[in-house]
Amino acid sequence: MVFFELFAHNPTLIKIEAGHALFLEGDEGRMMYVLATGTAEVVVNNRVVENLQHGSIVGEISIVMPGPRSASVVAKTNCEFVAVDEKRFQFLVQQTPFFATQVMRVMAERLRNLNQIVTPLEDI
Repeated sequence: MVFFELFAHNPTLIKIEAGHALFLEGDEGRMMYVLATGTAEVVVNNRVVENLQHGSIVGEISIVMPGPRSASVVAKTNCEFVAVDEKRFQFLVQQTPFFATQVMRVMAERLRNLNQIVTPLEDI
């Protein structure tokens, strides 16, 4: 979770109704989002891998390296997300270096969690 105060004055709110997706796995991505209100799930290959709450970030991979989304984000309740484009992301990294560290920690934690979910291949 990042310091939500960094996004308190960002006017770009995306409203997503319960049961609808913010984005889907495979969609082209160029934005990162911060969950402002509500709860949501991160879904990979039709499997819930994380529950999101206030202050959670999603789409961080696409802000660092635009391309297909590696997961879907689906609202469990009505949600509002703050949209963060590359320009805003770069500003936040420059003005608040700890922000960059927090984003990297989120990415590392998600990678570790996903590694634990993946079943190792058996020796042939």
